[in-house]
Amino acid sequence: MQKRDIIVVGASAGGITALKTFVGSLPADFKGSVFVVLHIPPFSESRLAWILSQAGPLKAVQPRDGEPIAEGKVYVAANDHHLLLEKGKVVMKKGPKENRFRPSIDALFRSAAYVYGPRVIGIVLSGLLDDGTSGLWAVKRLGGIAIIQEPEDAEYPQMPRNVLEYVEVDHTIPAAAMGTLLKTLIEDKAPKGIKLSKEEMKRFEMEVIIATRDNAFEMGVIEMGELTPFTCPDCHGGLVRLIEGDIIRFRCHTGHAFTVSTLLAELTQAVEDLLWQGMRGVEETNMLLKNIEQHLRKLGHKKQADIFRDRAEDASHRARIIYDSVFKQEQYSEDIRYDKENLKKVRRKRKSGTK
Repeated sequence: MQKRDIIVVGASAGGITALKTFVGSLPADFKGSVFVVLHIPPFSESRLAWILSQAGPLKAVQPRDGEPIAEGKVYVAANDHHLLLEKGKVVMKKGPKENRFRPSIDALFRSAAYVYGPRVIGIVLSGLLDDGTSGLWAVKRLGGIAIIQEPEDAEYPQMPRNVLEYVEVDHTIPAAAMGTLLKTLIEDKAPKGIKLSKEEMKRFEMEVIIATRDNAFEMGVIEMGELTPFTCPDCHGGLVRLIEGDIIRFRCHTGHAFTVSTLLAELTQAVEDLLWQGMRGVEETNMLLKNIEQHLRKLGHKKQADIFRDRAEDASHRARIIYDSVFKQEQYSEDIRYDKENLKKVRRKRKSGTK
């Protein structure tokens, strides 16, 4: 009898506290296998396995590529590697980043759902933006169970709240209560796998394979969705739009993947960076013109010096215009975030039946 014994967990900002609380709630005789992705910098060696081993009764390890899956163990993603699942083993690969992250929560969840279907329980903990939403949608789509940390219990509630917008969540509870719930859930018999169309299963398979290696174009990623005029913030490749229920995502032809929120954040940041570069260039021009003006005045060439002074003043004026544009762009970005949060509040009220 197959049970719901594959537990995949994702966290970002505020995630260490939530993960310590979560693993601390697990019983010592826990029969499931737990797989954890926490967003960490690619240049930083992860100490998460040691931290989680100290926080709870189960041993936490950073697995090697191809390591067999054992029950009663916590597997932690290494820095700059996706943590993925294949039948009976853990896979550690440096495939394309998702939402600018490697390891990616979505990549782990999607691979678990594709391989283990109804046996999977997906959990999203504290974090910013929306990594984990698409992955948890995949878990539900293939018959698994979706759990999120109660937003009020999370240090950063944005990731759990984003899940609520797009995924039919089975349980919303504090991190400290998850161990008791999981002990009950893994005793249940897992239902039969859900049969999806060949096209949808093929897309799941392609995305899982893309996360293992950088050959998305050869695999036909362009045919996975609608080609858009947008370009990838990582490599400037063309982006294909993917639809998952109400979720819109994007993948470029080299494999990088983005949610709408992440893509919008990257594009607005790119605009701000270009504006700052433009202002720097104009200010450097201003400094050069003033330097030439001073040199000409020392030589007694007043008329020529006045010409360079006027040009320097014009450059200063143009720098001020760009400077104002930078802060207008930053305010615009804040307005977008504010509008999105208000829209989510309206959607949550509609779902709860309140006005």
